[in-house]
Amino acid sequence: MAWNQPGNNGQDRDPWGSSNNKGGNSGGNKGGREQGPPDLDDIFRKLSKKLGGLGGGKQSENGQRSGGSGGKLVGIVAVAAVVIWAASGFYTIKEAERGVVTRFGKFSHLVEPGLNWKPTFIDQVRAVNVEAVRELAASGVMLTSDENVVRVEMNVQYRVTDPERYLFAVTSADDSLRQATDSALRGVIGRSTMDRILTEGRTVVRSDTQREIDETIRPYNMGITLLDVNFQAARPPEEVKAAFDDAIAARENREQYVREAEAYANEVQPRANGQAQRILEEARAYKERTVLEAQGEVARFAKLLPEYKAAPDITKERLYIETMERVLSHTRKVLVNDRGNNLMVLPLDQLMRGASGAAQSGQKGASLSTLPASPGSTASRSDTSAYNPDSIMDQRRANALRNDTQREGRE
Repeated sequence: MAWNQPGNNGQDRDPWGSSNNKGGNSGGNKGGREQGPPDLDDIFRKLSKKLGGLGGGKQSENGQRSGGSGGKLVGIVAVAAVVIWAASGFYTIKEAERGVVTRFGKFSHLVEPGLNWKPTFIDQVRAVNVEAVRELAASGVMLTSDENVVRVEMNVQYRVTDPERYLFAVTSADDSLRQATDSALRGVIGRSTMDRILTEGRTVVRSDTQREIDETIRPYNMGITLLDVNFQAARPPEEVKAAFDDAIAARENREQYVREAEAYANEVQPRANGQAQRILEEARAYKERTVLEAQGEVARFAKLLPEYKAAPDITKERLYIETMERVLSHTRKVLVNDRGNNLMVLPLDQLMRGASGAAQSGQKGASLSTLPASPGSTASRSDTSAYNPDSIMDQRRANALRNDTQREGRE
């Protein structure tokens, strides 16, 4: 039947399931044909009752339910809260990161990159980048071993390799690394001199600093790995910078002079070595020649010995003649023996000098002289003007040589 058709024991029902026969109906409608517009307050009141019935309200004696609206709202709120809580647990870890999950503040596990879920308010996730290269700068004014002050700047590059140790091994791994770097750098600078730090010792300072940083952070196992340590700058304080610049310029000039000296040494030394080698070779050759000549002389005398034993006089005369020939071949004076009592001496050097002087002055000079064989003999001369003190000395020497020769012949 229609909703407004009379029936059901004379009671008309409206679309909201309520009857119109109550005494409190101000409209007094009967049969539903003359029903007016519904009251909005009444509609909302009835809707609240319906929702309360779904919440499990109890039915009263007059057929109405009580306490249902509050339970229904609590259920809806609970379901909405559960949905929101579940949806809030989804999170994403980037490719270069690793998620560190803590449950009620205690480490639970690591999460790989991708979409993940966690129970909100129970687990917490901290993303740690394990692929990025991090940098840490350290600088300061430090004291060297020779009691000088130098300002040093250094850059440390590192990477996180163990996210768990990086977050929980120490309070702050970055701050701990900064303190270790500053301590290691001051220790290395304190053992080095100013000149070494500013010039050729930069590489040594860098390597020593990196080694000490590794030794310092290794016991803490902070989950980080050092990649490189860059020694960026080292300079003296501004108050003494001009003096240090002059010292550095002087040092560079010294290095330049040293290199030039080394280049000169490299050029001269091979030449000197060659000359020394040549002298050594000549000395060896002279040694060999002298030894061979001595051996030849020994062999020659060994062959002359039988001849000497067979004819001593003839051998002596031949030896004398050969010796005189060898000796007189090195002098410029000529001795002529006419097998008489006179020994003629021809001083060729004086003849040459006299001939050159005569050519210049137009005069002639004679150079032939005759030396008597004995003090009582007379000397024949072609020109008396050729005598001079040198020729007299030469005559005396020739006379003495003749006497020695005659004495040896008699012996």
